[in-house]
Amino acid sequence: MSRKVVIVDDVSIKFLLKKERQFSKKKITNLFSRNNKSDDEFWAVRNVSFDVEKGDRLGILGLNGAGKSTILKMIAGVMKPTLGSVKTKGRIVPLIELGAGFNSRYTGRENIYLRGAVLGYPKEFIEKKFDKIVEFSELKKFIDVPLEKYSSGMKSKLGFAISTMVEPDILILDEVLSVGDAKFKKKSFARMMELIENERTTVLFVSHSLGQVRKLCNKAVWMEKGKVKMVGESKEVCDAYANYTASSGKRKERRAKVQNSGKIS
Repeated sequence: MSRKVVIVDDVSIKFLLKKERQFSKKKITNLFSRNNKSDDEFWAVRNVSFDVEKGDRLGILGLNGAGKSTILKMIAGVMKPTLGSVKTKGRIVPLIELGAGFNSRYTGRENIYLRGAVLGYPKEFIEKKFDKIVEFSELKKFIDVPLEKYSSGMKSKLGFAISTMVEPDILILDEVLSVGDAKFKKKSFARMMELIENERTTVLFVSHSLGQVRKLCNKAVWMEKGKVKMVGESKEVCDAYANYTASSGKRKERRAKVQNSGKIS
């Protein structure tokens, strides 16, 4: 019986720039640097394929604009690929935008049940987890306050507490280990380690921190300009990526020295 719980098969996704209105100048610059065929479109991801087995902890590495978060959103079902397919097996909990998906007019209590329902859990299950969710979020005093009164950090804490207390089959993380203050970061990291050490939970994790990927993941994917550069064991991919970024940095330093040497002081 196959242990594969995520199959990304030759996936590509295209966006039309004329229809997108929320890109930063930096992101647009990154997008156009990919040699797009038209000024009106860009391919954020091109021909990406990899598999994830049950219990794997897969880290996804790459520079800004590499397509890492886009891949996670397609696996989570938030986005649909233009070409190719994504198949998953099991209950998915995406920790991509922790404060998103809440109703600001509802209280924290109501949003716990709302988020639980969206994730596919029955009310009885959430009731059993409710006290643990509130305790972990550290929002007991505010649990009956509408979320429109919450700070973005408070919403993120609540989102993290809900998503990690429901014991998903597949957990998708996108730079969320920086949630909250130092105390909460330590606690959230410990919670993540509990889930990761549980072989029943498969984890897909995007990070700019090689240290986190080395510590948390057994496998890794290195993406560059929307394409897969390397797939394999975490240590091998992290070592190759570290060497690449180091050599790239040295090349930039050399170019800067050459350019500066031609300036008149």
